[in-house]
Amino acid sequence: VIGQPAKSKRPKEHGENKVFNKKVKPKTPKMKERESADSSLKSQSILTQVMDKGRFQKLAATLSLSAGQSIELRCKGSNVTWNYPSYLDTFKDSRLSIKQLDRYGQLILANSTAADTGEYSCWLQLCNGNKCRKDETKTGSTYIFFTDKEELFVPTPSYFEIVYLNPDKPAVIPCRVTTPSAKVTLHREFPAEEIETDGTDIIYDAKKGFVYQHPTSDHKGIVYCKAESQGAPQISIKYHLLYVEVPKGPPSTTIVASSNRAKLGDSVRVICTVLGEPDVDVNFRWQYPGQEFERPVIIQNFWRLINRGTGHTTRISKSVLLVEDLEVKDAGNYICIAQNLQGETTVATKVELN
Repeated sequence: VIGQPAKSKRPKEHGENKVFNKKVKPKTPKMKERESADSSLKSQSILTQVMDKGRFQKLAATLSLSAGQSIELRCKGSNVTWNYPSYLDTFKDSRLSIKQLDRYGQLILANSTAADTGEYSCWLQLCNGNKCRKDETKTGSTYIFFTDKEELFVPTPSYFEIVYLNPDKPAVIPCRVTTPSAKVTLHREFPAEEIETDGTDIIYDAKKGFVYQHPTSDHKGIVYCKAESQGAPQISIKYHLLYVEVPKGPPSTTIVASSNRAKLGDSVRVICTVLGEPDVDVNFRWQYPGQEFERPVIIQNFWRLINRGTGHTTRISKSVLLVEDLEVKDAGNYICIAQNLQGETTVATKVELN
């Protein structure tokens, strides 16, 4: 059985730019009993699960429930923030309800599915005016497996994913399972073989998938995972492992104009190009001679992945500024500022009139 993709979300193409309410009356006496009984426990244990008949249960690091069940979690405090699998936000899922009551935050997830498998956590916010920070002493977290024998792997948005192998950080093949006891193996598509998981260089974590601790170019290729649990084995989606090796730091940027000397009425393109890591976004800003006159220009940004001859994969990002029907005020310096998380780089070129 092939892992089915979660519905209503279109997979991103290469180079595409990245853009049930239930009322629960608080049972005051029971809450007080629990609070006094738990006063000797560590302060971070503020997350509880609401059981039948108003009982509460402290949550362990992991919890297994059958898909289809509903769950209610509570987090003690008057200003609680929640974290949960991000796709529930992506789809604005109506099965999820979050409320803040006087003394606790409440999260209800109805009609759970295998895709809801993941970490659920909460923490208290300490606020002073408009500034808030996380109270590190009062947090709670649990990883919930919503088991489904028809879906051993947590469904994903697409049938195919890219995983970047960076030599200086671990890489994760995210074939997570819904059943923690499932036996999971990693396989290469070509040549067809099982990849040994030695527990040192390659380890398996049911909450993450397979982790390459020290990726090398030898690991690149197409892989998939296989899971078995009391029945026929199931196959995950495929993962394309691409090896990456580019210098870290501010963007490596170049700029070029279609013509540095032009005539009145001509059209000129100025192209700003960045070569960088495949998973690092680049933002572009422009300064140009006609800007103060609110000169209309056309700016297009795009990127794609390219394979270099050494087997490395690089992302090429471009911003193109087009000036049509050149005027006198368009002559001068065209400046491109490219920015990533490590910093920014400024480059310039001059366009003159004949």
